[in-house]
Amino acid sequence: MSALAKNYNRRKISFKKGKGSFLYSTNGKKYLDFVSGIAVNSFGHANPYLIKALTKQSKKIWHVSNSFQIPEGERLAKRLTQKTFADYVIFQNSGTEATEAAIKIARRYFYSIGQPKKNRILCVKNSFHGRTLAAIYASGSKKMTEGFGPKVDGFDHFEFGDHKSLKRSITSKTAAIMIETVMGEGGIKVVPDWCLKELRKICNQKKILLILDEVQCGIGRSGNFFAFDNSKVKPDIVPIAKGIGGGFPLGAVLMNKKAASGITPGTHGSTFGGNPLAMSVGNAVLDQIFKKGFLKNVQKLSKYFHSELNKLKEEYPKIIKEVRGVGFLIGLQLFDDQTKFVKKLMDNKLLTIRAAENVIRILPPLNVKKKEIDLAINIIKKVCLNYK
Repeated sequence: MSALAKNYNRRKISFKKGKGSFLYSTNGKKYLDFVSGIAVNSFGHANPYLIKALTKQSKKIWHVSNSFQIPEGERLAKRLTQKTFADYVIFQNSGTEATEAAIKIARRYFYSIGQPKKNRILCVKNSFHGRTLAAIYASGSKKMTEGFGPKVDGFDHFEFGDHKSLKRSITSKTAAIMIETVMGEGGIKVVPDWCLKELRKICNQKKILLILDEVQCGIGRSGNFFAFDNSKVKPDIVPIAKGIGGGFPLGAVLMNKKAASGITPGTHGSTFGGNPLAMSVGNAVLDQIFKKGFLKNVQKLSKYFHSELNKLKEEYPKIIKEVRGVGFLIGLQLFDDQTKFVKKLMDNKLLTIRAAENVIRILPPLNVKKKEIDLAINIIKKVCLNYK
Protein backbone atom coordinates (compact mmCIF):
# COMPACT_ATOMS: atom_id res chain seq x y z
CA MET A 1 0.00 0.00 0.00
CA SER A 2 1.40 3.39 -0.99
CA ALA A 3 2.25 5.93 1.70
CA LEU A 4 1.63 8.73 -0.81
CA ALA A 5 -1.50 10.82 -0.25
CA LYS A 6 -4.29 10.22 -2.76
CA ASN A 7 -4.28 13.69 -4.35
CA TYR A 8 -3.38 12.15 -7.73
CA ASN A 9 -5.33 9.54 -9.66
CA ARG A 10 -2.16 7.91 -10.97
CA ARG A 11 -2.12 5.54 -13.92
CA LYS A 12 -0.88 2.09 -13.03
CA ILE A 13 2.42 2.44 -14.86
CA SER A 14 5.91 3.60 -13.90
CA PHE A 15 9.10 4.19 -15.84
CA LYS A 16 12.72 3.22 -15.31
CA LYS A 17 14.34 5.40 -17.95
CA GLY A 18 13.72 7.79 -20.81
CA LYS A 19 15.55 8.71 -23.99
CA GLY A 20 14.50 11.55 -26.25
CA SER A 21 10.77 11.31 -26.98
CA PHE A 22 10.44 7.85 -25.43
CA LEU A 23 9.86 6.42 -21.97
CA TYR A 24 10.61 2.82 -20.96
CA SER A 25 8.33 1.29 -18.34
CA THR A 26 9.48 -0.88 -15.46
CA ASN A 27 7.98 -3.90 -17.26
CA GLY A 28 10.10 -3.21 -20.35
CA LYS A 29 7.58 -1.54 -22.69
CA LYS A 30 8.47 1.48 -24.84
CA TYR A 31 6.11 4.47 -24.97
CA LEU A 32 6.07 7.61 -27.11
CA ASP A 33 5.85 10.37 -24.52
CA PHE A 34 3.67 13.22 -25.76
CA VAL A 35 2.92 14.44 -22.25
CA SER A 36 6.48 15.69 -21.69
CA GLY A 37 5.83 16.12 -17.98
CA ILE A 38 2.95 18.45 -19.00
CA ALA A 39 4.95 20.73 -21.31
CA VAL A 40 8.03 20.54 -19.09
CA ASN A 41 10.58 18.31 -20.84
CA SER A 42 11.38 20.71 -23.68
CA PHE A 43 14.09 18.42 -25.06
CA GLY A 44 12.72 15.06 -24.06
CA HIS A 45 14.43 12.72 -21.65
CA ALA A 46 18.13 12.38 -20.80
CA ASN A 47 19.14 15.21 -23.13
CA PRO A 48 22.96 15.10 -23.31
CA TYR A 49 23.40 18.88 -23.34
CA LEU A 50 21.24 19.41 -20.25
CA ILE A 51 22.91 16.49 -18.48
CA LYS A 52 26.33 18.02 -19.16
CA ALA A 53 25.27 21.42 -17.79
CA LEU A 54 23.66 19.90 -14.69
CA THR A 55 26.62 17.59 -13.99
CA LYS A 56 29.18 20.36 -14.43
CA GLN A 57 27.38 22.72 -12.05
CA SER A 58 26.63 19.97 -9.50
CA LYS A 59 30.35 19.52 -8.97
CA LYS A 60 30.75 23.20 -8.08
CA ILE A 61 27.82 24.75 -6.17
CA TRP A 62 24.24 23.51 -5.79
CA HIS A 63 22.77 26.19 -3.60
CA VAL A 64 23.65 29.45 -1.91
CA SER A 65 21.38 32.00 -0.29
CA ASN A 66 19.99 34.91 -2.28
CA SER A 67 21.82 37.03 0.29
CA PHE A 68 24.72 36.70 -2.16
CA GLN A 69 25.14 37.42 -5.85
CA ILE A 70 24.63 34.39 -8.09
CA PRO A 71 26.48 34.84 -11.43
CA GLU A 72 24.55 32.02 -13.16
CA GLY A 73 21.28 33.79 -12.31
CA GLU A 74 22.60 37.17 -13.42
CA ARG A 75 23.44 35.61 -16.80
CA LEU A 76 20.07 33.90 -17.22
CA ALA A 77 18.16 37.06 -16.26
CA LYS A 78 20.19 39.16 -18.69
CA ARG A 79 19.55 36.72 -21.54
CA LEU A 80 15.81 36.69 -20.82
CA THR A 81 15.56 40.48 -20.75
CA GLN A 82 17.66 40.88 -23.90
CA LYS A 83 15.30 38.60 -25.85
CA THR A 84 11.97 39.83 -24.46
CA PHE A 85 9.93 42.85 -23.38
CA ALA A 86 11.22 42.57 -19.81
CA ASP A 87 13.62 44.75 -17.85
CA TYR A 88 13.79 42.63 -14.70
CA VAL A 89 13.39 39.00 -13.59
CA ILE A 90 12.59 37.30 -10.27
CA PHE A 91 13.38 33.57 -10.18
CA GLN A 92 11.06 31.04 -8.54
CA ASN A 93 10.76 27.25 -8.43
CA SER A 94 7.42 26.59 -10.12
CA GLY A 95 4.58 28.00 -12.16
CA THR A 96 2.23 28.61 -9.26
CA GLU A 97 4.96 30.50 -7.39
CA ALA A 98 5.55 32.57 -10.52
CA THR A 99 1.87 33.51 -10.82
CA GLU A 100 1.68 34.28 -7.08
CA ALA A 101 4.69 36.57 -7.50
CA ALA A 102 3.02 38.22 -10.51
CA ILE A 103 -0.04 39.00 -8.37
CA LYS A 104 2.16 40.45 -5.62
CA ILE A 105 4.12 42.57 -8.09
CA ALA A 106 0.92 44.07 -9.55
CA ARG A 107 -0.51 44.91 -6.15
CA ARG A 108 2.77 46.22 -4.84
CA TYR A 109 3.15 48.54 -7.83
CA PHE A 110 -0.10 50.37 -7.08
CA TYR A 111 0.71 50.44 -3.36
CA SER A 112 4.06 52.04 -4.16
CA ILE A 113 2.43 54.85 -6.17
CA GLY A 114 -0.08 55.64 -3.44
CA GLN A 115 -3.06 53.62 -4.69
CA PRO A 116 -3.28 50.71 -2.21
CA LYS A 117 -7.01 50.15 -2.86
CA LYS A 118 -6.21 49.29 -6.47
CA ASN A 119 -5.51 45.64 -5.67
CA ARG A 120 -7.96 43.36 -7.49
CA ILE A 121 -6.93 41.04 -10.34
CA LEU A 122 -9.34 40.29 -13.19
CA CYS A 123 -9.07 36.73 -14.57
CA VAL A 124 -10.86 34.36 -16.93
CA LYS A 125 -13.42 32.11 -15.24
CA ASN A 126 -12.27 28.47 -15.12
CA SER A 127 -8.72 29.34 -16.08
CA PHE A 128 -5.68 27.79 -14.41
CA HIS A 129 -2.91 29.66 -12.61
CA GLY A 130 -1.66 27.06 -10.14
CA ARG A 131 -2.65 25.23 -6.96
CA THR A 132 -1.82 27.60 -4.09
CA LEU A 133 -4.72 29.23 -2.26
CA ALA A 134 -4.47 32.53 -4.10
CA ALA A 135 -3.93 30.80 -7.46
CA ILE A 136 -7.02 28.58 -7.19
CA TYR A 137 -9.21 31.58 -6.41
CA ALA A 138 -7.58 33.48 -9.26
CA SER A 139 -8.62 30.59 -11.52
CA GLY A 140 -12.28 31.05 -10.62
CA SER A 141 -13.01 27.34 -10.71
CA LYS A 142 -15.62 26.01 -8.28
CA LYS A 143 -14.12 22.54 -8.57
CA MET A 144 -10.64 23.74 -7.60
CA THR A 145 -11.75 25.89 -4.67
CA GLU A 146 -14.26 23.46 -3.13
CA GLY A 147 -13.33 22.69 0.46
CA PHE A 148 -10.56 25.28 0.68
CA GLY A 149 -12.48 28.22 2.18
CA PRO A 150 -12.59 30.88 3.36
CA LYS A 151 -12.38 32.53 -0.03
CA VAL A 152 -9.18 34.36 -0.86
CA ASP A 153 -10.49 37.73 -1.94
CA GLY A 154 -9.07 40.08 -4.53
CA PHE A 155 -10.09 38.33 -7.75
CA ASP A 156 -12.86 39.03 -10.24
CA HIS A 157 -13.77 36.98 -13.32
CA PHE A 158 -15.17 37.20 -16.82
CA GLU A 159 -16.07 34.55 -19.39
CA PHE A 160 -13.45 33.55 -21.96
CA GLY A 161 -13.84 35.63 -25.12
CA ASP A 162 -16.50 37.93 -23.64
CA HIS A 163 -15.02 41.42 -24.00
CA LYS A 164 -18.23 43.12 -22.87
CA SER A 165 -18.14 41.15 -19.61
CA LEU A 166 -14.46 41.98 -19.23
CA LYS A 167 -15.03 45.73 -19.61
CA ARG A 168 -17.98 45.66 -17.19
CA SER A 169 -15.85 43.88 -14.60
CA ILE A 170 -13.13 46.54 -14.49
CA THR A 171 -13.60 48.85 -11.51
CA SER A 172 -11.63 51.56 -9.75
CA LYS A 173 -10.08 48.78 -7.64
CA THR A 174 -8.80 46.70 -10.60
CA ALA A 175 -5.00 46.53 -10.64
CA ALA A 176 -4.44 44.09 -13.50
CA ILE A 177 -5.91 41.68 -16.00
CA MET A 178 -4.27 38.23 -15.82
CA ILE A 179 -4.91 35.64 -18.53
CA GLU A 180 -3.21 32.58 -19.98
CA THR A 181 -2.16 33.40 -23.55
CA VAL A 182 -3.20 29.83 -24.35
CA MET A 183 -5.47 28.18 -21.80
CA GLY A 184 -3.92 24.79 -20.99
CA GLU A 185 -5.95 22.96 -18.37
CA GLY A 186 -9.00 24.86 -19.62
CA GLY A 187 -9.00 23.04 -22.97
CA ILE A 188 -6.13 24.41 -25.13
CA LYS A 189 -7.94 27.62 -26.07
CA VAL A 190 -5.82 30.21 -27.86
CA VAL A 191 -6.36 33.91 -27.22
CA PRO A 192 -6.26 35.47 -30.73
CA ASP A 193 -3.76 38.22 -31.55
CA TRP A 194 -6.53 40.79 -32.10
CA CYS A 195 -7.84 40.02 -28.62
CA LEU A 196 -4.41 40.45 -27.03
CA LYS A 197 -4.10 43.83 -28.76
CA GLU A 198 -7.51 44.83 -27.45
CA LEU A 199 -6.53 43.76 -23.93
CA ARG A 200 -3.39 45.88 -24.12
CA LYS A 201 -5.47 48.82 -25.34
CA ILE A 202 -7.96 48.40 -22.49
CA CYS A 203 -5.17 48.20 -19.90
CA ASN A 204 -3.60 51.37 -21.29
CA GLN A 205 -6.93 53.21 -21.22
CA LYS A 206 -7.74 52.09 -17.66
CA LYS A 207 -4.14 52.54 -16.48
CA ILE A 208 -3.92 48.96 -15.22
CA LEU A 209 -1.34 46.21 -15.76
CA LEU A 210 -1.47 43.30 -18.21
CA ILE A 211 -0.25 39.93 -16.94
CA LEU A 212 0.11 37.19 -19.56
CA ASP A 213 0.56 33.77 -17.95
CA GLU A 214 2.98 31.81 -20.16
CA VAL A 215 3.79 29.04 -17.67
CA GLN A 216 2.59 26.30 -20.04
CA CYS A 217 2.63 27.97 -23.46
CA GLY A 218 5.92 29.87 -23.21
CA ILE A 219 9.58 29.10 -23.91
CA GLY A 220 9.19 27.93 -27.49
CA ARG A 221 6.16 25.67 -27.15
CA SER A 222 4.05 27.85 -29.43
CA GLY A 223 6.78 28.03 -32.07
CA ASN A 224 7.79 31.47 -30.82
CA PHE A 225 9.62 32.17 -27.59
CA PHE A 226 6.37 33.51 -26.14
CA ALA A 227 2.90 32.68 -27.45
CA PHE A 228 2.06 36.41 -27.58
CA ASP A 229 5.07 37.31 -29.78
CA ASN A 230 3.12 37.36 -33.07
CA SER A 231 0.68 39.91 -31.64
CA LYS A 232 3.53 42.40 -31.02
CA VAL A 233 1.86 43.14 -27.67
CA LYS A 234 4.11 44.07 -24.75
CA PRO A 235 2.69 42.89 -21.43
CA ASP A 236 3.77 44.32 -18.08
CA ILE A 237 4.30 41.03 -16.25
CA VAL A 238 4.80 37.45 -17.50
CA PRO A 239 5.12 34.40 -15.22
CA ILE A 240 6.99 31.44 -16.75
CA ALA A 241 8.03 27.95 -15.60
CA LYS A 242 7.77 24.39 -17.00
CA GLY A 243 9.82 24.51 -20.24
CA ILE A 244 12.45 26.96 -18.99
CA GLY A 245 13.93 24.22 -16.76
CA GLY A 246 13.64 21.40 -19.28
CA GLY A 247 12.57 19.09 -16.43
CA PHE A 248 14.40 20.82 -13.57
CA PRO A 249 12.16 22.82 -11.20
CA LEU A 250 12.45 26.43 -12.33
CA GLY A 251 10.05 29.35 -12.64
CA ALA A 252 10.37 33.10 -13.05
CA VAL A 253 8.49 36.35 -13.35
CA LEU A 254 9.48 38.75 -16.09
CA MET A 255 8.41 42.39 -15.75
CA ASN A 256 8.97 45.80 -17.25
CA LYS A 257 10.55 48.67 -15.36
CA LYS A 258 7.21 50.18 -14.41
CA ALA A 259 5.80 47.00 -12.84
CA ALA A 260 9.10 46.28 -11.09
CA SER A 261 9.29 49.71 -9.46
CA GLY A 262 7.42 48.56 -6.37
CA ILE A 263 9.75 45.65 -5.69
CA THR A 264 12.33 46.66 -3.11
CA PRO A 265 14.51 44.56 -0.73
CA GLY A 266 12.32 42.40 1.51
CA THR A 267 9.11 42.62 -0.55
CA HIS A 268 9.50 39.14 -2.03
CA GLY A 269 11.84 36.18 -1.66
CA SER A 270 12.42 32.49 -2.20
CA THR A 271 14.86 30.17 -0.43
CA PHE A 272 15.55 28.01 -3.47
CA GLY A 273 14.50 30.35 -6.28
CA GLY A 274 17.45 31.20 -8.52
CA ASN A 275 19.93 28.72 -7.07
CA PRO A 276 23.05 27.98 -9.18
CA LEU A 277 21.95 24.47 -10.18
CA ALA A 278 18.61 25.65 -11.58
CA MET A 279 20.19 28.66 -13.25
CA SER A 280 22.78 26.52 -15.04
CA VAL A 281 20.05 24.26 -16.44
CA GLY A 282 17.98 27.28 -17.46
CA ASN A 283 20.93 28.70 -19.37
CA ALA A 284 21.43 25.35 -21.11
CA VAL A 285 17.76 25.37 -22.15
CA LEU A 286 18.14 28.84 -23.66
CA ASP A 287 21.29 27.70 -25.49
CA GLN A 288 19.11 25.18 -27.32
CA ILE A 289 16.03 27.38 -27.79
CA PHE A 290 18.11 30.25 -29.21
CA LYS A 291 20.03 28.07 -31.66
CA LYS A 292 19.63 29.33 -35.20
CA GLY A 293 16.63 27.71 -36.85
CA PHE A 294 15.39 25.87 -33.76
CA LEU A 295 12.08 27.72 -33.37
CA LYS A 296 11.58 27.74 -37.15
CA ASN A 297 11.77 23.94 -37.02
CA VAL A 298 9.20 23.86 -34.19
CA GLN A 299 6.90 25.97 -36.38
CA LYS A 300 7.46 23.75 -39.41
CA LEU A 301 6.93 20.40 -37.67
CA SER A 302 4.03 21.59 -35.54
CA LYS A 303 2.27 22.91 -38.66
CA TYR A 304 2.70 19.45 -40.19
CA PHE A 305 1.34 17.81 -37.02
CA HIS A 306 -1.73 20.07 -36.98
CA SER A 307 -2.32 19.38 -40.67
CA GLU A 308 -2.19 15.60 -40.17
CA LEU A 309 -4.51 15.80 -37.16
CA ASN A 310 -6.99 17.84 -39.16
CA LYS A 311 -6.94 15.12 -41.83
CA LEU A 312 -7.91 12.63 -39.11
CA LYS A 313 -10.69 14.99 -38.03
CA GLU A 314 -12.06 14.91 -41.58
CA GLU A 315 -11.71 11.14 -41.70
CA TYR A 316 -13.38 10.57 -38.34
CA PRO A 317 -15.88 13.45 -37.99
CA LYS A 318 -18.01 11.58 -35.45
CA ILE A 319 -15.08 11.14 -33.07
CA ILE A 320 -12.91 14.24 -33.41
CA LYS A 321 -14.70 17.55 -32.99
CA GLU A 322 -11.85 20.04 -33.27
CA VAL A 323 -8.06 20.34 -33.44
CA ARG A 324 -6.98 23.18 -31.15
CA GLY A 325 -3.83 24.95 -30.09
CA VAL A 326 -0.65 26.39 -31.50
CA GLY A 327 2.81 24.95 -32.03
CA PHE A 328 3.37 21.86 -29.89
CA LEU A 329 0.61 22.82 -27.45
CA ILE A 330 -2.09 20.79 -29.16
CA GLY A 331 -5.62 19.89 -28.13
CA LEU A 332 -7.69 17.16 -29.75
CA GLN A 333 -11.30 17.78 -28.75
CA LEU A 334 -13.59 14.76 -28.91
CA PHE A 335 -17.38 14.64 -29.00
CA ASP A 336 -17.40 12.23 -26.04
CA ASP A 337 -15.51 12.07 -22.76
CA GLN A 338 -11.86 11.58 -23.64
CA THR A 339 -10.90 9.24 -20.75
CA LYS A 340 -11.37 6.00 -22.69
CA PHE A 341 -9.58 7.42 -25.75
CA VAL A 342 -6.55 8.45 -23.65
CA LYS A 343 -6.47 4.93 -22.18
CA LYS A 344 -6.58 3.33 -25.64
CA LEU A 345 -3.77 5.59 -26.84
CA MET A 346 -1.69 4.44 -23.87
CA ASP A 347 -2.54 0.81 -24.64
CA ASN A 348 -1.04 1.50 -28.08
CA LYS A 349 2.09 3.05 -26.51
CA LEU A 350 1.27 6.75 -26.93
CA LEU A 351 1.13 8.86 -23.76
CA THR A 352 -1.19 11.90 -23.70
CA ILE A 353 -3.10 13.77 -20.99
CA ARG A 354 -6.57 15.23 -20.47
CA ALA A 355 -7.74 18.84 -20.41
CA ALA A 356 -11.18 20.38 -19.97
CA GLU A 357 -13.94 20.26 -22.60
CA ASN A 358 -13.22 16.63 -23.65
CA VAL A 359 -9.79 17.68 -24.90
CA ILE A 360 -6.76 15.41 -25.17
CA ARG A 361 -3.57 17.39 -24.66
CA ILE A 362 -0.72 16.45 -26.99
CA LEU A 363 2.62 17.90 -25.87
CA PRO A 364 5.64 16.44 -27.67
CA PRO A 365 9.19 17.59 -26.88
CA LEU A 366 10.19 20.64 -28.90
CA ASN A 367 12.95 18.62 -30.59
CA VAL A 368 10.58 15.81 -31.64
CA LYS A 369 11.38 14.11 -34.95
CA LYS A 370 8.99 13.94 -37.92
CA LYS A 371 9.01 10.13 -37.81
CA GLU A 372 7.85 10.31 -34.17
CA ILE A 373 4.98 12.60 -35.17
CA ASP A 374 4.06 10.11 -37.89
CA LEU A 375 4.12 7.31 -35.32
CA ALA A 376 1.73 9.30 -33.11
CA ILE A 377 -0.59 9.99 -36.05
CA ASN A 378 -0.68 6.27 -36.91
CA ILE A 379 -1.52 5.37 -33.31
CA ILE A 380 -4.30 7.98 -33.10
CA LYS A 381 -5.69 6.76 -36.43
CA LYS A 382 -5.62 3.15 -35.23
CA VAL A 383 -7.54 4.07 -32.09
CA CYS A 384 -10.09 6.06 -34.12
CA LEU A 385 -10.54 3.12 -36.50
CA ASN A 386 -11.34 0.71 -33.67
CA TYR A 387 -13.06 3.18 -31.35
CA LYS A 388 -16.50 2.26 -30.03
